[in-house]
Amino acid sequence: MGTTMRINTIIAAGALALTAAVMPASAETYKLAITDVEGLERLQTEWGAFKAAMEAATGDTFEFYPVSNRTAAAESLRAKRVDFVVTGPAEYVVINKLTNATTVVGLSRPDYFCAWVVMADSAVVRPADLKGTEVAMDDIGSTSGHLCPSQLLADYGVDPLNDLKGVVHTTRAVAHEALKRGDVAAIGVNYMSWVNGIRGKDDSVPPGSFRVIARSGDLPNDLMVAGSHGDPAAVDAIRAALVGDKAAIVEAIVSVGGENDKYRGMDIVAIEDKAYDPVRAMYITIGHPEFSDFVGE
Repeated sequence: MGTTMRINTIIAAGALALTAAVMPASAETYKLAITDVEGLERLQTEWGAFKAAMEAATGDTFEFYPVSNRTAAAESLRAKRVDFVVTGPAEYVVINKLTNATTVVGLSRPDYFCAWVVMADSAVVRPADLKGTEVAMDDIGSTSGHLCPSQLLADYGVDPLNDLKGVVHTTRAVAHEALKRGDVAAIGVNYMSWVNGIRGKDDSVPPGSFRVIARSGDLPNDLMVAGSHGDPAAVDAIRAALVGDKAAIVEAIVSVGGENDKYRGMDIVAIEDKAYDPVRAMYITIGHPEFSDFVGE
């Protein structure tokens, strides 16, 4: 072999080694589902930037897998048709029970808590005063609009299943108007969503027309979970990559606006299953101690 050929061979080998060093050692392709976001078009519009940021951070490829509801997400995880799911706290508790899915990272939401709200001139001044009254909450199964308000009542000695005259489950806007009319004594809401949404847009009465009689602590994070069929080492690597490149991940989520505005000011954090024990307590409070079905679906 001539000198020139040997030099070219060494250069080529060096280039291959450098390429191997900068390219992911074992890039994988994963299926990703987002609960409460139906259809591929919405997934691409609302979460496409997040997917791209994850791919940049991990070196892996993520393909959207649309699911029609929470049950479909759980079934897809159990059947190994999907590898990762972004979901909420109440959904995670059931998904974990049905599929043994594990936590990857938490998507923290600033000021994510529930509250009980009454009119400022109401005779109701504490949760105990709601016994025997009719109240309104969000959709059945909502973490912040149903489970949390129910637990908050229980924390103050009010059994949400037996001590109330009735519970109306409806949209936040309808509940808000019902409270103003006096049709219900109080509304249990995701407080910041109510303040920034329907209350903030209601110019018929001043904000001071309402009064909070109880608020919860901050709720556990939304999160991304991994199917039990996944390689634990690969999941650990993805977790480390997402936390390590959190600034880009956060910007990708909030940049699209719309429903994702709730994440403004968020953080990406490692999180453990035990963080969701308070949500399990909420399920017990509303009479579903098995955690085996999605309430309201």
